[in-house]
Amino acid sequence: MAASPPTELSSQTESWGTRSPLRTFLRTETGSSALLLIAALAAVVWANTDLSGYELFWHKRLSFQFGMHRLSLPLREWVNSGLMTLFFFVLGMEARREFDMGELRDRKRLALPLAAGLSGMIVPVCVYLAFNAGQSSVHGWGTAMSTDTAFALGTLAVLGRRMPQGVRVFILTIAVVDDFLALGVIAVFYSSGIAWAPLLVALAIFGTAVAARLLDIRRGFVYVLLAAAAWIALLRSGVDPVVIGLAMGLLPYAAPASRSSLEHASGLFRLFREQPTPEMARSVRAGLAFALAPNERLQRLYHPWTSYAIVPLFALANTGISIDASLLSQASASSVALGIFFGLMIGKPVGILGASAIATWLSRGRVQPPAGWGAVAVSGVLSSAGFTVSLLIAARAFHGPELEEAKAGVLAALVGSFVVSWTVTGAIALLPHPVRLRALVGKAEAIVDLAVPVNPDRDHTRGPDSAPVTVVEYGDYECVYCGRAEPVIRDLLGSFTDVRYVWRHLPLQDVHVHAQLAAEAAEAAASQGFFWQMHDMLITHQGSLQLPHLRQYAARIGMDIERFEQDVQERVGATHVAADVESADLSGVAGTPTFFINGLRHHGAYGIDSLSAAVRAARQRMQVAKWRGGTNSGQRPGSPW
Repeated sequence: MAASPPTELSSQTESWGTRSPLRTFLRTETGSSALLLIAALAAVVWANTDLSGYELFWHKRLSFQFGMHRLSLPLREWVNSGLMTLFFFVLGMEARREFDMGELRDRKRLALPLAAGLSGMIVPVCVYLAFNAGQSSVHGWGTAMSTDTAFALGTLAVLGRRMPQGVRVFILTIAVVDDFLALGVIAVFYSSGIAWAPLLVALAIFGTAVAARLLDIRRGFVYVLLAAAAWIALLRSGVDPVVIGLAMGLLPYAAPASRSSLEHASGLFRLFREQPTPEMARSVRAGLAFALAPNERLQRLYHPWTSYAIVPLFALANTGISIDASLLSQASASSVALGIFFGLMIGKPVGILGASAIATWLSRGRVQPPAGWGAVAVSGVLSSAGFTVSLLIAARAFHGPELEEAKAGVLAALVGSFVVSWTVTGAIALLPHPVRLRALVGKAEAIVDLAVPVNPDRDHTRGPDSAPVTVVEYGDYECVYCGRAEPVIRDLLGSFTDVRYVWRHLPLQDVHVHAQLAAEAAEAAASQGFFWQMHDMLITHQGSLQLPHLRQYAARIGMDIERFEQDVQERVGATHVAADVESADLSGVAGTPTFFINGLRHHGAYGIDSLSAAVRAARQRMQVAKWRGGTNSGQRPGSPW
C-alpha cells in the first residue's frame, strides 16, 4: 500500500495502559529499596541505642501448637526461615516467567547470564578465601557471593535514563541464577546435620505438588497445604526450609492470555448480564481467573507483600550492629569484613564482566550480552550490592564479633556499590555520543516477536518506508483503548520523522459486534486509495460503526459510494482482515491495542512517554548496528522492519 504522511497532533496525551509482569516486578523492587534502606538504618539505630533490647526482642520465641505437635522458633528465625520462604517463592515465579515469556524463552540466551551469574559467585568466593585462607572464618565464604536484587534495581532506578533497558533484564537474570545457586549453597553447606527421613518426606510432598500442577489443579489451598507440610519437613530435616519457596515458585507457568480463554470469559460475562445470580457471578470470577496465567496472578498477589513488608522486616531483624570506634577498627583489619567487601566490590564485577567477555569470545560473537560492554560493567558493579542472602548466610556462618564484622562488610559493600556505579555511569555519560552508544547498546539481536514481517505492498503504513523504526499496532475500531492510543500515535509520528507506523486489524468480535464490519469497510476504502481517511473516521467515531454510518463516512471523504457498498456487501476485505488476525495469532496477540517496535513486542503503558522511549531505544540500536555494519536488535537481514 502507498504510504500516507503522518497526521500531526498538538496536545500530549496522558500515559495509560497496562504494565507487563516484568516491568511491574522491576518497579516494585526499585520502589521497595527505599523502604529496605530505611529498615536497615532503623535496625542500626535500634542496636546502637539499646543493643541488648534489640537482641532480646529477636530472640523471643514464638510457638504454635498443632495437637500433640509444637513448633517453636525465635522471632528472627521465623523471619529468616519462615517469611523469607515467601520471598524466594516470588523469585522462583519470576525465574519461571523469564523462562516462559522473557528473554530466556530463547534458551540460547541462557548461556551468557548463567556463565556470568556462576562466575559472579565463584570469583568473589575466591577473593574471600584469599583473605581467610587457613583461618577458622574460611567457612563463611558464602557470605561474599550473592546479589541483592532490590538494592541493585533500586540503584539502577536512581541512575534513571543513563542505562538501557537491557541492563535491567541482565541484572534480573543474573540475580535469578544467583539466588538459585545461593539457596543450593545454603541447603548443602549451611544447614545443620541432615535427618534423611524428614528430607525424603519433603521431597515426596514436593513431588505431589508437581503432580498436582501437571494435572492442572488450580485450587490454591492445595499448594498452600503442601508447601506448609514440606516446609515443616525440611525444618525437621536440618535443611534450610526457604528452599521450598523457590521450588514451589517454579511451578506456576507464565503465558499471555489466550484468545479462547478471553472469549470464554466474555461469554460468561454476557451470561451474567442476562442472569445476574450469585452462582453466575462465581462462574464469571472463575472464568476471569482461568484466563490469566497462575504466575501473573500470584505475583500480583504476593510480590508487594514480600517487597514492602517481608524484606524490610528481614533487614530490621538482621542488620542491627553496634557501630563504634572499636567495631570500625576491628572491621578495617578483619579478614572477614575485608574478604566480604573486596569479594563483592571486586569479585562480582570482574566475574560478571570476565565471564561475559569469555563467553562472547568462545562463541565467536554468536553469544552477546543484551547491552554494551560499558553497561555490562555497570551491571557488574550494581551486582556487588549483597544484602539479603549475604546476611542470611552470615547469620548461619558466624556468631559474636565475627557476625558483626560480616555485617559491617556487607553494609560497606552496599554503599560502595552505589558510589562506584554512580561514578561509572557518570563517566560513560561524558563520552562522545557515538562512543557512548557503543558502550551502552549491545550487539545481541533482540528477540523478534512479530511473526509476520511488515510488507509495504500489502500492509497499511504511515511514514517513510525507509524509516529505521517501525511501529506495528494490532487494533480494533470499536476498542476504546485503541481510540485512546490513536492521538498518542499521531503525536509520536509528529515528534519522530523517521518512524513508520503500520495498522493491522484484530477485530474482537466476541465483545465488539461492529468491529469486523468496520475493518472490512476500511479495506473497501483501501481498494479505492482511501484507507487512512476511512481509518481516521472509524477510530474517531467508535460509537457509530453501523452500515449507514459507514456510507456517510465514505461519502464525506469522496469515495465511489456504489462501489464501496458493493465491496462491503461482498466482503472483499475479509481476506485481508483474516490474514491480519492470523498474523496476530501467530505473534501471540490476544487483545488490543498491541504494539510491536522493530518486531519486538512493547510491554507497558501506551502513553507518548513510554512509546517515545521505546522508539528512541530501537533507533539507538539501529544506529549502532549501522556503525558496526550489521543488522541486529530486532532487525533481521533483509527484513522490512
